[in-house]
Amino acid sequence: MRLIQYIDLGGAPRVGRIEGNRVVPVSNVTTTYELALQAIAYHTTLDSLVENSTKGEPEDYRAILDSGRIRSPLMHPDPSHCLISGTGLTHLGSAEARDAMHKKVARSEAELTDSMRLFKLGIEGGKPQEGAVGVQPEWFYKGDGSWLVDPGAPLMRPSFALDGGEEPEIVGLYVIGPDRLPYRLGFALGNEFSDHVMERQNYLYLAHSKLRQCAIGPEIRTGSLPSHMEGRSRIRREAQIVWEKPFFTGEANMCHTLANLEYHHFKYSAHRRPLDVHLHFFGTATLSFADSIRIQEGDTFEIELAEFGEPLSNTLQVAGESFEIDGIGQL
Repeated sequence: MRLIQYIDLGGAPRVGRIEGNRVVPVSNVTTTYELALQAIAYHTTLDSLVENSTKGEPEDYRAILDSGRIRSPLMHPDPSHCLISGTGLTHLGSAEARDAMHKKVARSEAELTDSMRLFKLGIEGGKPQEGAVGVQPEWFYKGDGSWLVDPGAPLMRPSFALDGGEEPEIVGLYVIGPDRLPYRLGFALGNEFSDHVMERQNYLYLAHSKLRQCAIGPEIRTGSLPSHMEGRSRIRREAQIVWEKPFFTGEANMCHTLANLEYHHFKYSAHRRPLDVHLHFFGTATLSFADSIRIQEGDTFEIELAEFGEPLSNTLQVAGESFEIDGIGQL
């Protein structure tokens, strides 16, 4: 099932189910967060709740997108209770892209870079037998819910940033129940927007490079994922496509299982705070930066994957203001 959050013609927030080119509103809830909490309370699934809801007046999906009424598919009412995070070096081929960014030359087995060592650990132990714990992946903090922008909205590159580049990824969407258990609503497309020039200076700048806005959506896909999926990531500059490449995801194209990545995120008790929202990026192997593409203000990122319906599209904007070096007050 595919679900969205949107603003209806009367200006009210709604949850909608995609049926062909129509959006059918779900009754009795205004957000997917409310829907998730109901499913937890009733010990049922999102699909079951939506299937049994009273259907309202449908709208044209394209009209919602074109009028800018689409919203991110999951948010917390209080953005500070939404944790956005991610895992890297999870997809086959991502080690080569990361090493290129670090400008490392090829070395012997004994002289692998730290990134290659971690990637190698994932290949060897990222897919454990069912019930076993696999090797932990690279993990990073992305921001809280205030760093999330809607599909179609601009992604803001800070004035101090050296770059603002796309990362086409799958994102897991979770709500923590009152019982402190994580409940996955489903998955969404994501653009894990990052500063790859900064990271290339030194891989220890990875944490800095990830502190950027991001976008997910427009749709939640409930249930499990195919093991192999092939999408397209492209950069549009006005009417021209300046870069386009396929990207491969799903566990067949990864060195970790999704279950292993989820375990290593939620094993921390602070990540199981009741009623919080978590948005977790699962990594990629495809970057325009790796092909020496430099993104310009006004360029549009477009990420498309057939299994997720409509593409995720956002335009790069550069922030005008900056934090002053003497901007700290003294008490």
